[in-house]
Amino acid sequence: MAYKVTDACVNCGACEPECPVQAISEKNGVRWIDPVKCIDCGSCASVCPTEAIIAG
Repeated sequence: MAYKVTDACVNCGACEPECPVQAISEKNGVRWIDPVKCIDCGSCASVCPTEAIIAG
């Protein structure tokens, strides 16, 4: 199951460079994780300062 970004996202961008498959992008002022590209590695969640990324 792909990771997803919650409403706690402050759009800091810390997660995007951590994604090994470039599944994270900005959408409507927050980060968004493409569930098709996400490989469930958790790299993004481990660097999120607001804990806004959770396993979906």
